[in-house]
Amino acid sequence: MKPVNHKAWWLVLPVLVLVAFSALIPLMTVVNYSFQDTFGNNQFFWAGTVWYEQVLNSERFWNALGRSFAFSTIILAIEIPLGVFIALHMPRKGIGVAFCLVLMSLPLLIPWNVVGTIWQVFGRVDIGLLGGALAAIGVDYNYVQDPVDAWATLIIMDVWHWTSLVVLLAYAGLAAIPEDYYRAANIDGASGWAVFRYIQLPKIMHVLTIAVLLRFMDSFMIYTEPFVVTGGGPGNSTTFLSIDLVQIAIGQFDLGPAAAMSIIYFFIILTFSWVFYAVMTRDPDAGQQVVENSEGEAGK
Repeated sequence: MKPVNHKAWWLVLPVLVLVAFSALIPLMTVVNYSFQDTFGNNQFFWAGTVWYEQVLNSERFWNALGRSFAFSTIILAIEIPLGVFIALHMPRKGIGVAFCLVLMSLPLLIPWNVVGTIWQVFGRVDIGLLGGALAAIGVDYNYVQDPVDAWATLIIMDVWHWTSLVVLLAYAGLAAIPEDYYRAANIDGASGWAVFRYIQLPKIMHVLTIAVLLRFMDSFMIYTEPFVVTGGGPGNSTTFLSIDLVQIAIGQFDLGPAAAMSIIYFFIILTFSWVFYAVMTRDPDAGQQVVENSEGEAGK
């Protein structure tokens, strides 16, 4: 039996130490605050699960959570199909490939706070190009006062900023498909829809799962852009769970409820991430089996 060399763990040790200081230690600090209360002077008193009960019984928490889920659902419903559509129509050869890849990468290079500032100015009715153009054609648009306009602005902003990520992932998956599949489909006389349904989609399914996972996590934890653009308003219409958490922790300085909400927030994201990971690794050969079983049907 070949001996196992454990020396590689020494190379991983710096990463583990970095993760401990940047993630585990702050997490345990938040857990500590979520079970205790303080009256200042660095004196803490055991509070048990009272903060968790307060958060879970709070209508404010459930409303913010519902807004976050609604935003993520809308974002996924738009960006995943749109990203796949754009990737399917991008060139596979020639100078156009580099041009399209660079063009798709540009929105991802812009910092989040800059994106929020751009769309805050862009959507203003008095000086913004979008707001001014809509006002000029008679459209009653004002994201500062109208919740529907505020949601539309945030959704369009996120689609503009992050659809490129889905495009690049889907394009990478499509580029990895061997040409033999397309030749076989061409010989069988398969239609474009049949090629997509039985060849391209199964082959990029795992890539799309990663895209869904990343976009869900990013959209569900979004904070900077909506905070810069709307500040959670008008009213509380765009106060997502992340913004509400910051308001409780920093604005109200209620560390106990904020810590409990952070842990609940963390477990929600962890649960959904685990579900996506379970789906992604459930059957690694599922895509290949679908392709093999449907090669005969592709020509129909």
